[in-house]
Amino acid sequence: MSKSGLDFSVGDHVVYPAHGVGLVQGIETQEVAGLKLEVYVITFDHEKMTLRVPTGKAKSAGLRPLAETNVVSQALNTLKGRARVKRTMWSRRAQEYEAKINSGDLISIAEVVRDLHRAENQPEQSYSERQLYESALDRMAREVAAIERIDREEAIGILAKSLVRTAA
Repeated sequence: MSKSGLDFSVGDHVVYPAHGVGLVQGIETQEVAGLKLEVYVITFDHEKMTLRVPTGKAKSAGLRPLAETNVVSQALNTLKGRARVKRTMWSRRAQEYEAKINSGDLISIAEVVRDLHRAENQPEQSYSERQLYESALDRMAREVAAIERIDREEAIGILAKSLVRTAA
């Protein structure tokens, strides 16, 4: 068990707030400024990126295991809810949505997907709304895919089913 209270093994899927689902490829000891530092080596295939997170700082960095089943259920239920769009300026809402996506919290990400989702009969989204929606949907789908051991497209199908609202 590491000093952080988090203990990940090689092959574990983890969630890093700013990048989503990654895979622990290894645990290395590196020397930085004369100090030995144990780090998790995490790869994010979809971003073609490798991140090294000190094991002692993993928790404060927001690194977490994949969401539990009950959290996934809550997130899917969140998608079924009514969109809650504040009447503030778009730039402020966009910042709030971005913060929710980068929080790494599955339920917060689900709120962004729900709030920015457009049904076929609704007006077009602006480019920036669509970008945030796609980013949140992708982040959520990747975590659901890793949890359910399915591919991203199947996960998007699951999310889409939750997003279909009954005619009001």
